Amino acid sequence: MKRKEIRLLAEKNKPGLAVLIGILLLASILTVLLTTGLGPVSVPPGTTAKILLSRLPFFGESIPVSWEILDENIVLGLRLPRVCLGMVVGASLAVCGVAMQALVRNNLADPFILGVSNGASAFATLGMLFGAFSFLGTYSLSISAFIGSAVSILFVYGISRVRGRINITQLLLSGVAVSMMMDGVTNVITLSAPNALGLHNAEFWMSGSLAGARWAYLTLPLVVLVLCMAVLMIHYRELNLLLLGDESAAALGVNVRRLQKLLVLVASLMAGVTIAVSGSIGFVGLMVPHFTRFLVGGDHRKVLPVSALLGGILVVWVDVAARLLIAPEELPVGILTSIIGGPIFIWMLKKSNRDKA
Repeated sequence: MKRKEIRLLAEKNKPGLAVLIGILLLASILTVLLTTGLGPVSVPPGTTAKILLSRLPFFGESIPVSWEILDENIVLGLRLPRVCLGMVVGASLAVCGVAMQALVRNNLADPFILGVSNGASAFATLGMLFGAFSFLGTYSLSISAFIGSAVSILFVYGISRVRGRINITQLLLSGVAVSMMMDGVTNVITLSAPNALGLHNAEFWMSGSLAGARWAYLTLPLVVLVLCMAVLMIHYRELNLLLLGDESAAALGVNVRRLQKLLVLVASLMAGVTIAVSGSIGFVGLMVPHFTRFLVGGDHRKVLPVSALLGGILVVWVDVAARLLIAPEELPVGILTSIIGGPIFIWMLKKSNRDKA
């Protein structure tokens, strides 16, 4: 049997969307139950499940309290907000990667291609090392990072507009240019760091971490994820047609100019909000959409929800590894995603090339 015939047979044998979504939802629930109890101080999965069920309305009263207060504080106060934030961050990065790849029609695009990460890092380090945004209070780090990402987005968007329309080539090039400028600003700030501890904290944050997770940090990323996901799902047909090229998509009735602006807005908003609460966690927005297309094909109606669930599961488990590898210390999540994701992505590229041969 020829390779082309094998590939067509594989396409037919791919699981249905409903079945795959159901499996991934079950995997997400199991992930939350298992990872919430994992850490330097472990809580058994059964105890974790009882603690979580006890907080459900109408059902929690029937759960007898058989755990210690310390276990409850660990699960509800420390681990659960971190796991939930990991699910939201991973889903946002994966969906953002799908949107960026559709916008530039290149599967090598990722959420940080517009300089969002570098802009956020520049403003965040300025706040952490010199207290420039201390007047913003408790959430000064997140707000300063979001401001930095927004500044980068505005620069890139302004430069890439040609006669009122986004030029994709210019968008990519301006993203690279702004990234380099913001990276230079970050280097100047870190080289001028007044103390070693502040520099260490800044470097740790820039490498991506969920260590500072709080319940209050979940609201905005979750709302942005739900809204942007809904917008992208509504326009999934236009996203499919956009992959054919601007002219072909326009001939088929797509308002290309409006769709491009919408994708820039959605991707930038998701990336900016995500970086603001977790730092730069790389490779998720690049690798997960590739793996998703390998599973379900290129239809965005399938790619978007599957990518969101896979991204969330991936980030949560990598965060667990980051907590346990050198416990009681922990590694930045972004470092592990790059170390793990790099070889996997190379394997996927090689496999894709073999299948096309």
